[in-house]
Amino acid sequence: MRKRIIGLISFLFINTILFAQYDSVFLYPTGVPGKVNNNLTERKKIDKQGVVISVSGVQNPLLYIYLPKKPNGTSIIIYPGGGYVSLSIEFEGHAIAKWFAERGITAFILKYRLPDDLFMTNKAIRPLQDAQQAIRLIRKNAAKYNIDAKKIGIIGFSAGGHLAATEATHYNFPVGEIVDTSISLRPDFVVLVYPGMYPNANYFRLPPVKNLFDNVLGGDNPADSLKHFFSNKLYITDNTPPTLMILAANDYLLKPDGAIDFFLELQKHHVPSELHIYEKGGHGFALKKQNLGHVEQWDKELEGWLKDKKLL
Repeated sequence: MRKRIIGLISFLFINTILFAQYDSVFLYPTGVPGKVNNNLTERKKIDKQGVVISVSGVQNPLLYIYLPKKPNGTSIIIYPGGGYVSLSIEFEGHAIAKWFAERGITAFILKYRLPDDLFMTNKAIRPLQDAQQAIRLIRKNAAKYNIDAKKIGIIGFSAGGHLAATEATHYNFPVGEIVDTSISLRPDFVVLVYPGMYPNANYFRLPPVKNLFDNVLGGDNPADSLKHFFSNKLYITDNTPPTLMILAANDYLLKPDGAIDFFLELQKHHVPSELHIYEKGGHGFALKKQNLGHVEQWDKELEGWLKDKKLL
């Protein structure tokens, strides 16, 4: 009996180690476009256990790569949230990647740049440029990662949800210095979890989220062209990828109006889409267990949706 218990403990430990390990690759190994030289360094917030829970001041964007033991060909790029001022790299990054890897899906966490004049020129486009470059690299190296180039999805949380929605609706609009029309930037499926949405240009100028996305828009008085460009609902077409949206009605930071508006536009264009609004859950629930009720089972909805789409 003692041997069996020790064996079980060893098995659980080995599996924990397997899913805690990951590889990484820089998006721009020969030089980051638009980078401003400075003496500043990346900043990290670390919890009492020594886990990095958030980062800011990203200057050299990269992908963390989680390779499952039994890959099924599907892959997904994860965009952590953080209001475009930081990245919730643990709860909306590594924890999510492990969830996918445990189910055979190859997961990539995008550690993207956050708009800041101290670190980059033309800051409004840099998060989207990083998202587009991530898809380029993954699709180009599909064979290397043992994935299907036609089963590459994206998932974003909060501000990362806004970035994911931007990528999903702007794949025909390459931004920045890199142009490669030989590789499609269109994700094959999209998951948006309590996403930031612009139903109109002034939506996020109301408390408690006043100016939340001013960083990506360029300041207190962003150009009308930028406000239009990042109002993603305006760019939905019949070819927008299948989309799953998950949020809570009592989200204190991002009210559901924008997500509902986005969903109705998807429906208008006959895009396969689902919208799940839980009564309670607030904002930033991710996979954390905090006695919030059945919103903590949202990953079951995600799992079922992936199975319906033959992705799991």
